[in-house]
Amino acid sequence: MKKNYLTSIPELTIRFASEADAPLILEFIQRLAVYEKLEDQVTADSALLKSTLFGDRNVAEVIIAEYKKSPVAFSLFFHNFSTFLGRPGLYIEDLFVDEDMRGKGIGKEIFVFLARLAIERKCGRLEWWVLDWNNPAIRFYRKLGAQAMDDWTVYRLSGDQLHALAGS
Repeated sequence: MKKNYLTSIPELTIRFASEADAPLILEFIQRLAVYEKLEDQVTADSALLKSTLFGDRNVAEVIIAEYKKSPVAFSLFFHNFSTFLGRPGLYIEDLFVDEDMRGKGIGKEIFVFLARLAIERKCGRLEWWVLDWNNPAIRFYRKLGAQAMDDWTVYRLSGDQLHALAGS
């Protein structure tokens, strides 16, 4: 895929982030955390983002949407794998559009970009989670044609529980 993707919105481009964008990515993560009322859970810093996103073993990718050359949105994603399909998928960990830019089609352009990238990479699906209280996002995803996976429950081990299990 091209380094800069021109969208159907005049003066909006989408590009892959570079190592120099680590502070910007952190800013977007912090703004997303405020929106989701989870700002106390952000422990990432620019140095950690540089090493995990742009180091020897890149574990995820980031795209930045710029309107009139100013960053207004980002998405962090990575490959997962479907054993049933026998193919990789793209998993969207985060997608955030600045509040004053919402409702202008930027989120949809990011999804179009990611859908095209998934097809280019021969992925079987595009997936993400949404907080159950985030009705504006849920309405947006339904307009895209996305289906809720209501019969699945997410489980997580982290922090002390993860270490306890690993040490058992």
